[in-house]
Amino acid sequence: MPMIVFHVDLDCFFAAVAVLDHPEFTGVPLIIGADPKKGKGRGVVSTCSYEAREYGIHSGMPISQAYQRCPFGIYTRPKFSRIKEISNQVMDILQTYCDLFQQAGIDEAYLDMTEQVTDFKNAEQKAYEIKDRVQRETGVTCSIGVSYSKTLAKIGSDFNKPNGVTVITHKNYQNLLSPLDITRIPGIGKKTKEYYFRKGIHTFSDIYALKLPDLIRKLGENGQWVYKAVHGTDGRHVHDSRLDYDPKSISKESTFHEDTADFNLIYQKLEDMNGKLHKKLIKRQLLYRTITIKVRFHGFITYTRSQSISTPNNNPKLANDVIHELMSEFEKTSNKFRLIGLKFSNFSKSEKKNQMKLTDFI
Repeated sequence: MPMIVFHVDLDCFFAAVAVLDHPEFTGVPLIIGADPKKGKGRGVVSTCSYEAREYGIHSGMPISQAYQRCPFGIYTRPKFSRIKEISNQVMDILQTYCDLFQQAGIDEAYLDMTEQVTDFKNAEQKAYEIKDRVQRETGVTCSIGVSYSKTLAKIGSDFNKPNGVTVITHKNYQNLLSPLDITRIPGIGKKTKEYYFRKGIHTFSDIYALKLPDLIRKLGENGQWVYKAVHGTDGRHVHDSRLDYDPKSISKESTFHEDTADFNLIYQKLEDMNGKLHKKLIKRQLLYRTITIKVRFHGFITYTRSQSISTPNNNPKLANDVIHELMSEFEKTSNKFRLIGLKFSNFSKSEKKNQMKLTDFI
């Protein structure tokens, strides 16, 4: 029997949690994110209800733009403690159904159900059982994709939202997916798609129409990756997140209340981020070699700059020197800063033991 994977995706999760605590929000355009300040607010939309999406609002959209499209909607900030509480409840339920469980975010998870079901028909029944139990016990809904690969399962969970189940098998995958835009492939976003569009690849059917050698000639290395992704042969397995896998990067961003050219304020923000991120790095005993800054100017013009250091480190003072060096090219700009970000990556584990205190010998 082939591998059978479930991808469970909570529907408009932040908004769904808000509705749990405020039933009066049910059925109205609900936008979770920054304060819109009557169209002059900073920040972005975290998520929104399906009613808000009818006005073209989506996650990542500037909150000011969302307000312009739907000024009569309800705008509220996410309550992360409550969101985490409900997420933990859902994940506790999901873990009872399989041995291999991978939480992929606060609102999504993969379940390797190969040993728990007999075939795809039985898998579909089990998916409905899980979906109904999550709603019954937590009050939020989820959509589940069932397939023989992680990639197709994730595509499936987005196929029949909200509160739906989609089963993608070796027999139906091409008929089911052919009409979809290639942005439904995880890893291809709005910017990346332009590359594929220039090559004549717009939908899944454009990929299915080509053999692997032809796709490689057209797209290079991307051809092999995208071919395997849409055919479900990329070989990705469910990795048990309960084994505490380490992240590939740790980052933080901050949007200014008003665009600014005040470098005292900018560097203070970076210093605060640097301190908070280093607390996480030291707690996880992670050493990094690459430091990246992100700057966004008025008009959403964005730049990133990175520098790698020769020796793995988690010294905030050293990082601060690198940050200043990376920022130096922007100090003469006349543009005002909208957002600043900081990221550490290229990790290795620290083998350094904690220094013993005198009291440890007593």
